[in-house]
Amino acid sequence: MLYWLLAPLEEYSILFNLFRYYTVRTALAGITAMLISFILGSWVIRMLKKYQLGEEISPYGPESHQNKRGTPSMGGILIIASTLIPTLLWADLSNTHVLIAMSTMFLFGILGFWDDYLKIKKHKSRGMIIRHKFIYQILLAGILGFVLVYLGFLDKFDLHLSFPFFKKWIPFLGWAYLPWIMLILVSSSNAVNLADGLDGLAIGLTLISAGAFTALSYLAGREDFSGYLNIFHVEQASELTIFVGALTGACLGFLWFNSHPAQVFMGDVGALSLGASIGIIAILIKQEFLLFMVAGVFILEALSVLLQVSYFRVTGGKRILRMAPLHHHFELLGWSEEKIVVRFWILGIIFALFSLATLKLR
Repeated sequence: MLYWLLAPLEEYSILFNLFRYYTVRTALAGITAMLISFILGSWVIRMLKKYQLGEEISPYGPESHQNKRGTPSMGGILIIASTLIPTLLWADLSNTHVLIAMSTMFLFGILGFWDDYLKIKKHKSRGMIIRHKFIYQILLAGILGFVLVYLGFLDKFDLHLSFPFFKKWIPFLGWAYLPWIMLILVSSSNAVNLADGLDGLAIGLTLISAGAFTALSYLAGREDFSGYLNIFHVEQASELTIFVGALTGACLGFLWFNSHPAQVFMGDVGALSLGASIGIIAILIKQEFLLFMVAGVFILEALSVLLQVSYFRVTGGKRILRMAPLHHHFELLGWSEEKIVVRFWILGIIFALFSLATLKLR
């Protein structure tokens, strides 16, 4: 909105021409997101306490987590607001990629909100029935995937699939792109959800991923940079950088309140919306495979659960890890919560840097 208001004023002053630069608006979106988080954070926490929206701790988790019972949850509402409001202010809302990214965050946020509501107000420690939750995720991902494939046939989205390290192998998928989009969105939203078990862990890792995708979105939107790096040039990706910049700022602002000991938890409303947002960004800029490197720690967390459950069923009750997801395993080994979080952040930074380093290896 501010973009539409300020950019046309360049005819009166060259100063307003600054608002046409993606880098300037990305920085402004990130700063605005942080300010919204800092200003509204304490108020949101008070409201969550007032309406008794406290965390229900699963009895199956580590015993040490039981003292976190009652900590305000559903703080993901603050993350969503801190991302969408700056995007509305600073982005060109005629850009379909921006609208799709915002819609993805909002829709998966609604699903997460309902799951949190069942946990907190209906006192169901696991929230929605798992298969029902999975079905709703598939349904939302299918709707978004259908829209993207439809836009692809209107030449507003590229339906070719990009493979890292292969310059010329870019197969056209057509409608076959739909299940691929669904897989990315469902898996990414669940991966962040599984990692949301320690104070600051999931939001810190999302911050790292969002920072990496801010750079990737900008590079994909620049024809000169994308041509040099042999990556897909996505014309609308430059505007998408504003959304990712706002997401980065929102994560940084929320971390202020979510760092140990957490004053608020993001809940499923935050975890599902963040995971889906990272997934849709990767899809829109044609870097789906790079997502597995950028979000490497999330992948490890999800794989640890998959391997633990599979091994448990095959062996009739034996376990690979002391407890899944992976961060709980290290807790039971005696690592402190703060040490696990910081070390996982370090690993996340390594994954993100490695993914950026691979850009020229094409």
